[in-house]
Amino acid sequence: MAMDNTDTKIHGGGGETRLGQDDENDNKSGMRSAEAMLRLSPVILCVAALVLMLKDSETNELASLSYSNLGAFRYLVHVNGICAGYSLVAAIIAAMPRPITMSQAWTFFFFDQVLTYLILGAAAVATQVLYLAEKGDTTITWSSACESFGGFCHKATASVVITFIAVLCYALISIISSYKLFSKYDAPLRRPDS
Repeated sequence: MAMDNTDTKIHGGGGETRLGQDDENDNKSGMRSAEAMLRLSPVILCVAALVLMLKDSETNELASLSYSNLGAFRYLVHVNGICAGYSLVAAIIAAMPRPITMSQAWTFFFFDQVLTYLILGAAAVATQVLYLAEKGDTTITWSSACESFGGFCHKATASVVITFIAVLCYALISIISSYKLFSKYDAPLRRPDS
């Protein structure tokens, strides 16, 4: 019995239901919406981490400290801004009801990979700076900065934690874009056994 994918009838008790193109479009629409929502998640996370870091400064009787004094934190702010902007544009494009082309799949794949590693690197560098600020370095007689600037360190830590959550979202987005790209290719042909 041959089945036609475009129009299948299911007979029920009260009548018949047509499955096929409409259900396939509903499934694609649902997947499209889910992907767009997943792509919007890093926008919220990146903006939250960015704003938290931008507002991170503390002054006491010893000195004044701001995120702009540390290159790793400035880098984190810039990367979070870039990732938020890209995610917003990508979510809008992903939500459009049209089939994805090969060039669009490659573009998503490329930028998803690049931004995943970019934000991961920024979060890792900021984590290293936070570690040094918390623990200090006795070999070069660098004392802990967080003893004097506790509020600064708490906000910076919160920003870095939020950034790592965004990294997880980007990792998931990268897996999805990889699947969408490579599922467009046929499986390699198997060689006959010799």
